[in-house]
Amino acid sequence: MKQNINFEEAMEKLELEVKKLEGGNMSLDESLESFENAIKLIRVCNDRLSDAERRVRLLIEGTDGIVTDVAFDGTDG
Repeated sequence: MKQNINFEEAMEKLELEVKKLEGGNMSLDESLESFENAIKLIRVCNDRLSDAERRVRLLIEGTDGIVTDVAFDGTDG
């Protein structure tokens, strides 16, 4: 699995793997391969989310080096 795919691509591929697994029409070996692919995709997604969090924290860090954690509620206020 290539590691340079973006978050959205990884999520789309993960959704396809989940649908295949939920279908129940695969052999044990095929199911295991699909499960392994899903785990790899989950790791890619987690890596991308962690990278994004680090970047956001760098952007909001104050000049004094203190980061104020603010809950994100999705509103503009």
